[in-house]
Amino acid sequence: MSGGGAVAGNSTDAGRSVTSKVIAILMTFRTGDAYSLTEIARLTGLPVSTAHRLAMELVDWGMLQRTGEGQFRVGTQLRAIANQATAVVPNLHERARRVMEDLADAACRAVVRLGVLQDAEVLFLEKEPGDHPVPVAFGSATMPLHATAMGRALLAFASTGLIDLVIERGLTRYTPYTTTEPDELRHALSVIRLTRVATCRREYEVEYCTAAVPVFGVGGRVVAALELSLRDGQDMRLVRAPLIVAGRALTRELQSGAARPSLTISAVRQFDTLVS
Repeated sequence: MSGGGAVAGNSTDAGRSVTSKVIAILMTFRTGDAYSLTEIARLTGLPVSTAHRLAMELVDWGMLQRTGEGQFRVGTQLRAIANQATAVVPNLHERARRVMEDLADAACRAVVRLGVLQDAEVLFLEKEPGDHPVPVAFGSATMPLHATAMGRALLAFASTGLIDLVIERGLTRYTPYTTTEPDELRHALSVIRLTRVATCRREYEVEYCTAAVPVFGVGGRVVAALELSLRDGQDMRLVRAPLIVAGRALTRELQSGAARPSLTISAVRQFDTLVS
Protein backbone atom coordinates (compact mmCIF):
# COMPACT_ATOMS: atom_id res chain seq x y z
CA MET A 1 0.00 0.00 0.00
CA SER A 2 1.91 3.08 -1.24
CA GLY A 3 1.03 6.75 -1.17
CA GLY A 4 3.80 7.87 -3.55
CA GLY A 5 1.42 8.89 -6.32
CA ALA A 6 -0.32 11.47 -4.09
CA VAL A 7 2.72 13.43 -2.89
CA ALA A 8 2.70 15.92 -5.73
CA GLY A 9 -0.90 16.82 -5.08
CA ASN A 10 -0.31 18.24 -1.58
CA SER A 11 3.00 19.32 -0.03
CA THR A 12 1.79 18.41 3.46
CA ASP A 13 1.60 14.79 2.29
CA ALA A 14 5.33 14.65 1.49
CA GLY A 15 7.40 12.35 3.65
CA ARG A 16 4.44 10.89 5.57
CA SER A 17 4.30 7.15 6.02
CA VAL A 18 1.20 5.18 5.16
CA THR A 19 0.82 4.35 8.85
CA SER A 20 0.75 8.04 9.83
CA LYS A 21 -1.87 8.73 7.17
CA VAL A 22 -4.11 5.90 8.37
CA ILE A 23 -3.74 7.03 11.99
CA ALA A 24 -4.58 10.60 10.99
CA ILE A 25 -7.79 9.38 9.36
CA LEU A 26 -8.77 7.27 12.36
CA MET A 27 -8.03 10.11 14.78
CA THR A 28 -10.50 12.24 12.86
CA PHE A 29 -13.26 10.06 14.32
CA ARG A 30 -12.22 10.31 17.98
CA THR A 31 -15.34 12.38 18.72
CA GLY A 32 -17.58 9.78 17.08
CA ASP A 33 -18.92 12.09 14.36
CA ALA A 34 -19.47 11.28 10.69
CA TYR A 35 -17.42 13.08 8.04
CA SER A 36 -17.50 13.51 4.30
CA LEU A 37 -14.46 12.61 2.21
CA THR A 38 -13.70 16.30 1.67
CA GLU A 39 -13.79 16.94 5.43
CA ILE A 40 -11.48 13.97 6.11
CA ALA A 41 -8.99 15.27 3.55
CA ARG A 42 -9.09 18.76 5.06
CA LEU A 43 -8.72 17.58 8.66
CA THR A 44 -5.86 15.20 7.88
CA GLY A 45 -4.03 17.34 5.34
CA LEU A 46 -4.21 14.54 2.77
CA PRO A 47 -5.08 14.80 -0.92
CA VAL A 48 -8.66 13.77 -1.59
CA SER A 49 -7.48 10.84 -3.73
CA THR A 50 -5.26 9.50 -0.92
CA ALA A 51 -7.95 10.04 1.71
CA HIS A 52 -10.47 8.21 -0.48
CA ARG A 53 -8.19 5.23 -1.14
CA LEU A 54 -7.24 4.76 2.52
CA ALA A 55 -10.75 5.39 3.83
CA MET A 56 -12.17 2.75 1.49
CA GLU A 57 -9.55 0.25 2.64
CA LEU A 58 -10.56 1.00 6.23
CA VAL A 59 -14.17 0.36 5.21
CA ASP A 60 -13.14 -3.01 3.76
CA TRP A 61 -11.53 -3.90 7.10
CA GLY A 62 -14.58 -2.80 9.08
CA MET A 63 -12.72 0.06 10.77
CA LEU A 64 -14.99 2.60 9.08
CA GLN A 65 -18.40 2.34 7.46
CA ARG A 66 -20.36 4.42 4.96
CA THR A 67 -23.57 6.19 5.91
CA GLY A 68 -26.60 6.53 3.70
CA GLU A 69 -25.50 10.10 2.93
CA GLY A 70 -22.11 8.97 1.65
CA GLN A 71 -20.22 10.03 4.78
CA PHE A 72 -17.83 7.90 6.82
CA ARG A 73 -18.19 6.93 10.47
CA VAL A 74 -16.64 4.51 12.97
CA GLY A 75 -17.09 0.88 11.92
CA THR A 76 -17.99 -2.21 13.93
CA GLN A 77 -14.43 -3.57 14.14
CA LEU A 78 -13.06 -0.30 15.49
CA ARG A 79 -15.88 -0.12 18.04
CA ALA A 80 -15.07 -3.66 19.16
CA ILE A 81 -11.43 -2.71 19.70
CA ALA A 82 -12.50 0.37 21.66
CA ASN A 83 -14.79 -1.73 23.88
CA GLN A 84 -11.92 -4.05 24.76
CA ALA A 85 -9.76 -1.05 25.73
CA THR A 86 -12.13 -0.05 28.52
CA ALA A 87 -9.87 -1.26 31.33
CA VAL A 88 -7.08 1.14 30.40
CA VAL A 89 -9.05 4.38 30.73
CA PRO A 90 -6.52 6.88 32.18
CA ASN A 91 -6.86 7.33 35.96
CA LEU A 92 -10.00 5.18 36.11
CA HIS A 93 -8.79 3.10 39.04
CA GLU A 94 -7.49 6.02 41.11
CA ARG A 95 -10.56 8.18 40.58
CA ALA A 96 -12.98 5.29 41.03
CA ARG A 97 -11.28 4.21 44.25
CA ARG A 98 -12.11 7.50 45.94
CA VAL A 99 -15.70 7.41 44.72
CA MET A 100 -16.07 3.80 45.88
CA GLU A 101 -14.88 4.74 49.36
CA ASP A 102 -17.36 7.63 49.54
CA LEU A 103 -20.16 5.40 48.23
CA ALA A 104 -19.36 2.74 50.82
CA ASP A 105 -19.72 5.37 53.56
CA ALA A 106 -23.06 6.54 52.16
CA ALA A 107 -24.45 3.03 51.61
CA CYS A 108 -23.75 1.23 54.88
CA ARG A 109 -23.47 -2.58 54.86
CA ALA A 110 -23.35 -2.76 51.05
CA VAL A 111 -20.53 -4.21 48.97
CA VAL A 112 -19.33 -1.67 46.37
CA ARG A 113 -17.95 -2.88 43.04
CA LEU A 114 -16.49 -1.27 39.94
CA GLY A 115 -16.84 -3.40 36.83
CA VAL A 116 -15.24 -3.09 33.39
CA LEU A 117 -15.64 -5.17 30.25
CA GLN A 118 -13.13 -7.95 29.61
CA ASP A 119 -14.03 -10.03 26.58
CA ALA A 120 -17.59 -11.17 27.36
CA GLU A 121 -17.31 -10.96 31.15
CA VAL A 122 -16.96 -8.36 33.90
CA LEU A 123 -13.60 -7.70 35.54
CA PHE A 124 -14.13 -5.95 38.85
CA LEU A 125 -12.79 -4.24 41.96
CA GLU A 126 -14.61 -4.86 45.23
CA LYS A 127 -14.87 -2.70 48.35
CA GLU A 128 -16.27 -4.64 51.29
CA PRO A 129 -18.18 -2.92 54.11
CA GLY A 130 -16.16 -1.45 56.97
CA ASP A 131 -12.53 -0.36 56.91
CA HIS A 132 -11.45 -2.72 54.14
CA PRO A 133 -9.60 -0.68 51.47
CA VAL A 134 -10.30 -0.79 47.76
CA PRO A 135 -7.83 -3.20 46.10
CA VAL A 136 -4.89 -1.51 44.40
CA ALA A 137 -5.54 -3.28 41.09
CA PHE A 138 -8.06 -5.41 39.25
CA GLY A 139 -7.71 -9.10 40.04
CA SER A 140 -8.37 -12.04 37.77
CA ALA A 141 -11.87 -12.83 39.05
CA THR A 142 -14.77 -12.13 36.70
CA MET A 143 -18.55 -12.18 36.81
CA PRO A 144 -21.10 -12.78 34.04
CA LEU A 145 -22.62 -9.93 32.07
CA HIS A 146 -26.19 -11.20 31.98
CA ALA A 147 -26.69 -12.14 35.63
CA THR A 148 -25.17 -9.15 37.46
CA ALA A 149 -26.33 -5.54 37.64
CA MET A 150 -22.91 -4.14 36.72
CA GLY A 151 -22.73 -6.57 33.81
CA ARG A 152 -26.08 -5.45 32.48
CA ALA A 153 -25.17 -1.78 32.93
CA LEU A 154 -22.13 -2.40 30.71
CA LEU A 155 -23.93 -4.65 28.24
CA ALA A 156 -26.84 -2.23 27.77
CA PHE A 157 -24.48 0.31 26.18
CA ALA A 158 -22.23 -2.17 24.36
CA SER A 159 -22.36 -3.01 20.68
CA THR A 160 -25.16 -5.19 19.35
CA GLY A 161 -22.43 -7.61 18.32
CA LEU A 162 -21.38 -8.16 21.93
CA ILE A 163 -24.99 -8.59 23.06
CA ASP A 164 -25.51 -11.19 20.33
CA LEU A 165 -22.28 -12.95 21.35
CA VAL A 166 -23.32 -13.16 25.00
CA ILE A 167 -26.68 -14.64 24.00
CA GLU A 168 -25.15 -17.04 21.48
CA ARG A 169 -22.78 -18.40 24.13
CA GLY A 170 -25.77 -19.23 26.29
CA LEU A 171 -27.25 -17.51 29.33
CA THR A 172 -26.07 -19.68 32.19
CA ARG A 173 -28.57 -20.27 35.00
CA TYR A 174 -26.82 -19.55 38.31
CA THR A 175 -29.94 -19.56 40.50
CA PRO A 176 -33.63 -20.32 39.93
CA TYR A 177 -34.10 -16.57 39.35
CA THR A 178 -31.47 -16.05 36.62
CA THR A 179 -32.74 -14.55 33.37
CA THR A 180 -31.99 -17.14 30.68
CA GLU A 181 -34.42 -16.11 27.90
CA PRO A 182 -32.81 -13.90 25.23
CA ASP A 183 -35.93 -11.76 24.75
CA GLU A 184 -36.18 -11.09 28.48
CA LEU A 185 -32.53 -10.01 28.61
CA ARG A 186 -32.90 -7.74 25.58
CA HIS A 187 -35.96 -6.12 27.17
CA ALA A 188 -34.07 -5.59 30.44
CA LEU A 189 -31.20 -3.94 28.56
CA SER A 190 -33.59 -1.60 26.72
CA VAL A 191 -35.05 -0.50 30.07
CA ILE A 192 -31.55 0.14 31.43
CA ARG A 193 -30.74 2.35 28.45
CA LEU A 194 -33.75 4.49 29.37
CA THR A 195 -33.39 4.57 33.16
CA ARG A 196 -29.56 4.35 33.45
CA VAL A 197 -30.06 1.96 36.40
CA ALA A 198 -29.67 -1.83 36.32
CA THR A 199 -30.94 -4.27 38.94
CA CYS A 200 -30.58 -8.00 39.47
CA ARG A 201 -32.46 -9.76 42.23
CA ARG A 202 -31.00 -13.09 43.37
CA GLU A 203 -29.84 -13.89 39.82
CA TYR A 204 -26.14 -14.59 40.42
CA GLU A 205 -26.13 -15.41 44.13
CA VAL A 206 -29.46 -16.27 45.66
CA GLU A 207 -28.67 -14.41 48.88
CA TYR A 208 -27.93 -11.08 47.19
CA CYS A 209 -29.60 -8.35 45.14
CA THR A 210 -27.55 -5.83 43.16
CA ALA A 211 -28.04 -2.42 41.57
CA ALA A 212 -25.64 -0.66 39.21
CA VAL A 213 -25.24 2.49 37.12
CA PRO A 214 -23.10 3.04 34.02
CA VAL A 215 -20.09 5.36 34.13
CA PHE A 216 -19.40 7.35 30.96
CA GLY A 217 -16.02 8.59 29.78
CA VAL A 218 -14.92 11.13 27.20
CA GLY A 219 -17.13 11.04 24.13
CA GLY A 220 -20.05 9.52 26.03
CA ARG A 221 -18.71 5.95 25.86
CA VAL A 222 -19.47 3.66 28.80
CA VAL A 223 -16.17 2.77 30.46
CA ALA A 224 -17.31 1.11 33.69
CA ALA A 225 -20.24 0.39 36.00
CA LEU A 226 -20.65 1.05 39.73
CA GLU A 227 -22.54 -1.63 41.64
CA LEU A 228 -23.95 -2.04 45.13
CA SER A 229 -24.66 -5.53 46.46
CA LEU A 230 -27.10 -6.05 49.34
CA ARG A 231 -28.33 -9.14 51.10
CA ASP A 232 -31.78 -10.17 49.97
CA GLY A 233 -34.36 -8.45 52.16
CA GLN A 234 -32.52 -5.15 52.51
CA ASP A 235 -34.33 -2.19 50.96
CA MET A 236 -32.52 -1.28 47.72
CA ARG A 237 -34.42 2.00 47.54
CA LEU A 238 -32.24 3.28 50.39
CA VAL A 239 -29.07 2.99 48.28
CA ARG A 240 -30.44 4.08 44.90
CA ALA A 241 -29.81 7.80 45.43
CA PRO A 242 -26.17 7.57 46.60
CA LEU A 243 -25.44 5.07 43.82
CA ILE A 244 -26.77 7.40 41.11
CA VAL A 245 -24.95 10.39 42.62
CA ALA A 246 -21.69 8.39 42.71
CA GLY A 247 -22.06 7.30 39.08
CA ARG A 248 -22.69 10.84 37.92
CA ALA A 249 -19.80 12.17 40.01
CA LEU A 250 -17.33 9.68 38.53
CA THR A 251 -18.65 10.35 35.03
CA ARG A 252 -18.12 14.11 35.46
CA GLU A 253 -14.60 13.60 36.76
CA LEU A 254 -13.58 11.25 33.96
CA GLN A 255 -15.01 13.58 31.34
CA SER A 256 -13.59 16.81 32.76
CA GLY A 257 -10.53 15.80 34.74
CA ALA A 258 -11.92 17.73 37.68
CA ALA A 259 -10.84 17.40 41.28
CA ARG A 260 -12.22 14.76 43.60
CA PRO A 261 -16.03 14.57 43.37
CA SER A 262 -17.91 14.97 46.61
CA LEU A 263 -20.55 12.42 47.57
CA THR A 264 -21.93 14.25 50.55
CA ILE A 265 -25.10 13.52 52.49
CA SER A 266 -26.42 16.93 51.42
CA ALA A 267 -25.86 15.99 47.77
CA VAL A 268 -27.80 12.77 48.28
CA ARG A 269 -30.65 14.64 49.97
CA GLN A 270 -30.76 17.18 47.11
CA PHE A 271 -30.97 14.29 44.65
CA ASP A 272 -33.77 12.69 46.69
CA THR A 273 -35.69 15.97 46.48
CA LEU A 274 -35.29 16.13 42.70
CA VAL A 275 -36.50 12.58 42.05
CA SER A 276 -39.27 12.43 44.64
